[in-house]
Amino acid sequence: MSGLSWKIKLISSISNFVMNLACRSDGTVNRRLSAFLDYKVPPSVKPINGVKTSDIIVDQPRNLWFRLFTPINANADNSRMPVIVYFHGGGGVFLSADSSAFDTLCRRFAKELNAVIISVNYRLSPEHKYPCQYEDGFDVITFIDNNPNFEGFPTDGADLRNCFIGGDSAGGNIAHHVAVKACRREFTNLNIIGVIAIQPGFGGEERTESEIRLASGAPFLNVERIDWFWRAFLPEGSDRDHPAANVFGPNSGGDDISGLDFPATVVIVGGFDPLLDWQKRYCEGLKRCGKEAYLIEYPNAFHGFYSFPELRESCLFINEVRDFMQKQCEKLKE
Repeated sequence: MSGLSWKIKLISSISNFVMNLACRSDGTVNRRLSAFLDYKVPPSVKPINGVKTSDIIVDQPRNLWFRLFTPINANADNSRMPVIVYFHGGGGVFLSADSSAFDTLCRRFAKELNAVIISVNYRLSPEHKYPCQYEDGFDVITFIDNNPNFEGFPTDGADLRNCFIGGDSAGGNIAHHVAVKACRREFTNLNIIGVIAIQPGFGGEERTESEIRLASGAPFLNVERIDWFWRAFLPEGSDRDHPAANVFGPNSGGDDISGLDFPATVVIVGGFDPLLDWQKRYCEGLKRCGKEAYLIEYPNAFHGFYSFPELRESCLFINEVRDFMQKQCEKLKE
């Protein structure tokens, strides 16, 4: 892929090198080595770039917690901010809510989307396989519903009735499955009105055109690593047509969402992402089930482009997500 800055090429090369070494052939992870790329950032009560953060524990024994990102002086017009419950990427294997990359990304979301961000620190594979990540995500939204005045939450400035579930890459997969689980529960204080799926991680046994075309030539993500991630995440003996991966595939009958009040969804995709075709099929599957779904495609974007605010596509992406959120919030006023 031509046209990338030396900075992005360097970061991609280092990331790929370290991940290739950290992902062992026996399906385990060298956590000490992967920590080389995972600089942790503490919460900041003192605002940084107009956003303050704090960490809230949900379940100490399983290390389930989330980082709360709150913009300051964001509701000067007395309007209440929407809330995004966010799941970070990393293949379901790497990174966390306090990783520098996602602290920076969620801080940007909070400021530029004018929203409160709840970034979930879920358990990682392969130590914790499916469905641990979905259970963690659902338990966080249940905690929020049961504790709407939890410490640090701006009750006067944020509106849990305008709640979105979002995530990137593997986090986009988690966002979908948590939203499905949420459809089967009645909440008291929480109202989920949208899903923000940023280059979500879906797959299947079939090799799609984008996987073949970008098998080894795309920045940050290749097919060999995608397959490794699925083996690390899915139950022993399962293949990639498991409904966790192939949500509208041959084995997904029990997870049909046609009869659920599944929220409107925006799916962000990039032309240089090996997962592109699976992401498009996800959006098409939502529409076949009668759900409101929007596909936003950036032909020159690679997997993870949203983490680089200097890219034109990254700026356009923020605008598209903001428009989607505003549209869903406006519906409640009608």
